[in-house]
Amino acid sequence: MKKKLTPKEKNHYRTLETREIIPEFICNARGKEEYEDILTESVFKVMFKDGTEPAFSHPLHNNKEEGIYYCAACGQPLFGSEAKFDSGTGWPSFFAPLAPECVDFEEDYFLIMPRTAVMCSCCNGHLGHVFDDGPAPTFFRFCMNGTALNFKK
Repeated sequence: MKKKLTPKEKNHYRTLETREIIPEFICNARGKEEYEDILTESVFKVMFKDGTEPAFSHPLHNNKEEGIYYCAACGQPLFGSEAKFDSGTGWPSFFAPLAPECVDFEEDYFLIMPRTAVMCSCCNGHLGHVFDDGPAPTFFRFCMNGTALNFKK
């Protein structure tokens, strides 16, 4: 069961920590059926069928290069490498998105207890979850599936 967060609930996860230079992007979202045709089965399963990848299985969880992480479905810029940190969880983790408008949130009851799911604000693809146990300056941990991200130096 999923429930969209209220604007007040969403604001809890919005941060002022953003990059000064964000790549240009025009949202050209497609329908779920189109994404199924163009994405690999594993990417589609994670992003549009509420799947997840096993911890420590994706190379981006260990990536230490400087660059930008993009949505694997629509290409929207999402996270900068300066916000990435090693959370020890086995998934790429960030303390803030590039800009508050890059991501959206909904409550997720998949594991009985509610969690806050993070979606790409352009294509609505599932990226991962956000938790309140991250490092300063935001104290958030955006725990993302590497499968849902593409990285460019």
